[in-house]
Amino acid sequence: MIQDNSRALLGPLLAPLATLPGVGAATAKLLARATGGTRVADLLFHLPDSVIDRRYRPLMRDAIPGRICTLSGRVQRLDAPARGTRQPWRVRLSDDSGAIELAFFSPYQARQMVVGSDVAVSGMLDAFGDRLSIANPDHIVPGGEIGRIPLLDPVWPLTAGLFPRQVRNALRQAMPLLPELPEWLDPTLVARRHWPDFATALRQLHCPDDFPDLLKDDAYAAASERARLRLACDELLAEQVAMAEARRRNRNRPGRAVVPTGTLRAIALERFGYRPTGAQARALREIDADLASPRPMLRLVQGDVGAGKTLVALLAMLGAVEAGHQAVLMAPTEILARQHLATFTRLAPVPVAFLSGSIKGRARRAVLEDIATGHAKLVVGTHALFQDKVAFADLALAVIDEQHRFGVEQRLLLGEKGHLTDILVMTATPIPRTLLLTQWGEMQVSRLDEKPAGRLPIRTSLHAMASLGDLLEGVARAIAGGARVFWVCPLVSESEALDIAAAEARFAVLAERFGPLVGLAHGRQDITVREAAIADFAAGRTRILVATTVIEVGVDIPAATVMVIEHAERFGLAQLHQLRGRVGRGGAESFCLLLHDDALGGTARRRLSLLRDTEDGFLIADEDFRLRGGGDLAGRRQSGLPDLRLATGARLDLLVTIAAQDAQRIVEGGAEARREAVALAVDLFDRRDAARTLRSG
Repeated sequence: MIQDNSRALLGPLLAPLATLPGVGAATAKLLARATGGTRVADLLFHLPDSVIDRRYRPLMRDAIPGRICTLSGRVQRLDAPARGTRQPWRVRLSDDSGAIELAFFSPYQARQMVVGSDVAVSGMLDAFGDRLSIANPDHIVPGGEIGRIPLLDPVWPLTAGLFPRQVRNALRQAMPLLPELPEWLDPTLVARRHWPDFATALRQLHCPDDFPDLLKDDAYAAASERARLRLACDELLAEQVAMAEARRRNRNRPGRAVVPTGTLRAIALERFGYRPTGAQARALREIDADLASPRPMLRLVQGDVGAGKTLVALLAMLGAVEAGHQAVLMAPTEILARQHLATFTRLAPVPVAFLSGSIKGRARRAVLEDIATGHAKLVVGTHALFQDKVAFADLALAVIDEQHRFGVEQRLLLGEKGHLTDILVMTATPIPRTLLLTQWGEMQVSRLDEKPAGRLPIRTSLHAMASLGDLLEGVARAIAGGARVFWVCPLVSESEALDIAAAEARFAVLAERFGPLVGLAHGRQDITVREAAIADFAAGRTRILVATTVIEVGVDIPAATVMVIEHAERFGLAQLHQLRGRVGRGGAESFCLLLHDDALGGTARRRLSLLRDTEDGFLIADEDFRLRGGGDLAGRRQSGLPDLRLATGARLDLLVTIAAQDAQRIVEGGAEARREAVALAVDLFDRRDAARTLRSG
C-alpha cells in the first residue's frame, strides 16, 4: 500500500532500550518485562496508570492529616529504635511554624538524614494522637531542591526489581527522541475532540509538570483523558489499517472450491447418535459455503464451553475428505490432541493418523509416509506437524484448535503445508465483540451459542476463604458418594513458579487428609507425569485433582462433577468460565465453588456474581471486558487477541468504530494526504505483520 520510508524518521524510537544513556542491560531487561517490548517506543507506550498530586505544599502547622504533603524543613533529631524491636527510626523535621515526624523502617534511608541539614520530603501525612508523621516518604531531596519533587507524579506499572526512578530516568532520556511527526489521524476528528498531537499526548502523560496549564485546578484530569483517547485512537488506527490492507490482499488471493458430498458425514452423525444443535448446523452451513467458494476460507468458530466445536471440526474435515482431499487438525497439547483423536476414531468412517512429539522411530516414519502419499485423509497432531519432514499429498483444510496458543509463524507454516489451503480457526474462549473487530476485522465468524440437549446447568456458588473448613467437609462427603473433584489453585502473580508452589502446598494439605486419593497436575511437570495424573483422575484411581490452569482447556472427564477454584477473584471471568466448563460434561448434576478473599471488593463481587448467575460465555466475555476496561493483557492473550497497550478503557467501542471506518477509507484510496503519515503509525505500532496474522488466523 505504502512505501516503507519510516526507518530514518522513527529510527531512535525503534532502537533497543539499552541504547538509552544510563540504561544498562539489566535495567533494559526489567523495562522490557514491564513494558512488553524491547524498543524505546515500547517504553513511551508504557503509560502511567495514575498520578499522585503533590501540589499541596503547606507550612507544617497548616498541614492537614490524610493528604499527600510536600514539606521542607530542618532535621532536628534522629532517634534509632531500641535493639530487638521492630520500631522505626524516627526523625524530627521542623520549619519556622512547627514540626512533624518522619518514620523510616529502612536504616539506610534513615541514616541519610543528617541532623542540622535542610531536606524536602513528600508523602502521606498521618496523625497519631497529637503527633503528625510521614512514614517512609516517597521523595527526599535537599531542602533547596524541592522543585525536583514533581507536582503531578506519574505512577507507572512496575515489575519485580524495577523501581519508579528507573522508569522516570529512562523516560527522561527517551522523551527528547520524539521527532516532529506528521498527523496521521483525521484532522477534523482531532480538532473536534480537542486532542493534542501524538508527541504532546505522550509528554502530557509522562511529564505533566512540563505543562504549566495542566497544573491549574483540575485541568490535568480532562487533559489526560484527551491524551489517552488520542493515543488509543492512534494504536487502533494502525491496527485497523494493517488489518484492512490484509483483508484486501486476502480477497485477491486465489482459492479452490471444495464441495462435500455428505456421505462420510452421514455415517459420522449416525455413530454420534444425536442431532447437531441449531448452532452447530448453522456453523456447518457457513463453513460449507466457504469451502465451495473459489475464494480462500478464513473462518473463526467461537464455541462456548461444551457447545460441541469438536463435532463441527470433524464434519468440516470429513467434507474435505469427501471432495477427495486431506484435512488436518492441530491442537496445542498432546492431551487435547489425543482427546480429539479418540473422538475422531470413534466417529469417522476413515482412518485417522496421529502425529506428536512422542511418536518415534518406525511408527513416526510410517505416519509421515501415510500423510505424504495421501493414504491418511484425516490427520490430528500437535506442534510436530510443523516440521519440514511433514509433507501432505493434497491438504485442503487446516483446522487450528485453541489458536491463541500458537504463534503467528507456526500457524502460517501449517497453512503453507497445502496448496490453496482453507483455514478454520477454533476457540473455546468467547471473545468480546469489541475486541473481535480489533483482531479479526471482517474475518467470518461462526458462533456456537447453544448447548447440546440434556446438559444440566452447573450450580455455581461463592464462598469466603474463611469457610474453607466447611467446604472441605462437603468435599469429603462428595468423594464418599463417588464424586470426582477438580481443585484449581490461585494465580499468585506473573510467575508460573509461584502458581505451582501454591498448587503443591494445597496438594500437601489435601493429601494429608485424603491420602492417595489426591493427584497433582501442573505445567512444569514432565508431560508423562502430568498425563498420568490426569489419567488416574479420569479412571477414578484418584478423586481429587489439584491443578493450575493447565486444565483450563481440553480436559474432558465426564465423571468430574465438582470444581473448586481458590481465590477466584484473581482470575479473569472468561478464564473462570473455561475452568467451570471442565465439569458438567456428563449427565450428573455438577457444582462450581468459587472461593474468594474474605474482604472482597464491590467490583470483584459483581464479577463473581455474574459468573454465578449465568453460563452464557458470550455475555460473560462482554461483561468482563466492560468491567476491566480492556486493560488486561493476559485476558486478551487467552482470547488470541493482540496486545493493545494504549487502546483501553470504557470508550473503546466508539474508538474502534472510528478507527475501522477511517482505515477502510485510507486503504480504498481516500485520505491521500495522510497516507505517508499513516505508514509511520503502522510501523511505530509494530503492525507490519498484520497481513500475515490475518492470513494465519
